[in-house]
Amino acid sequence: MKSIEQERFTTLYSQMQQALILQGMQPKTIDAYSRAIRRVAKSVDRCPDNLTADELKHYFASLVESHSWSTVKLDRCGIQFFYRHVLNRPWEWVKIVKPPTVKSLPDILTRNETLKVINMTHKLRYRVFFLTVYSMGLRLGEGLQLKVSDIDGQRKRVHIREAKGGKDRYVPLPVVTLSALRQFWKTHRHPQLLFPNPTGGAQRIQCATRSMDRGGVQAAMKAAVADCNISRKITLHSLRHGFATHMLELGVDLREIQMILGHDRPETTARYTHLTEVTSANTTQQLQQMFQSFSLRWEES
Repeated sequence: MKSIEQERFTTLYSQMQQALILQGMQPKTIDAYSRAIRRVAKSVDRCPDNLTADELKHYFASLVESHSWSTVKLDRCGIQFFYRHVLNRPWEWVKIVKPPTVKSLPDILTRNETLKVINMTHKLRYRVFFLTVYSMGLRLGEGLQLKVSDIDGQRKRVHIREAKGGKDRYVPLPVVTLSALRQFWKTHRHPQLLFPNPTGGAQRIQCATRSMDRGGVQAAMKAAVADCNISRKITLHSLRHGFATHMLELGVDLREIQMILGHDRPETTARYTHLTEVTSANTTQQLQQMFQSFSLRWEES
């Protein structure tokens, strides 16, 4: 990119960062939209404030070949935001790319497979983390940002803060998970974080400012699934899918599951009815029953 183009791009990019914050966008959205503008600028090798329809068509045609449709949709939204909120003009070519509507069902583990994967995990911190995420239906980021003060052992519930959409919620906490979290905390005694970055000695871990690495968690999940000889496409997020499906199998009301998962729309939660049959029951009682006979393996491999 020529220096004059780079200078203009730097100015507009800075304005976009400010606009994203002022529009109340979440950090992950800010990262995704910013990445979209950097990517298109690199592709055309100039500031992307005067792109033609043909240039955008060529860009998205290349993007479809090299990236997933979810990335294509994010880039489309990011460029559209850039035009509307930074350049103050409409993006007239928003319809040049229309991602397909996909309604696929996720692969999930059975309850026995899930508990086996958890106990086959080599490192204790990942084992406890997987149990935590699964037993409360959490997203990866929600589990990583858990703090000691979020745990209400008396009421058997956990406060999930600033989740997707910036919303808080409470989720029920099984006794087995509470016990595991208490024991695990004693191994590092961090004053705030439940899953601090484990790099360094005990003193350094107690002073950690960040949680465990997302990549490390995902790699540990992949390894545990492989050790269990499971060939389905199972990721960390599959534990959340499994929680919802298994709760339905135990008869928990769909509305209760929607509140636990933090879904805005009941239609999002209702897709799990395609994976199981539902009857009504008490959520907390069934959740405790679900983990009644489970014992977490505690020794390190």
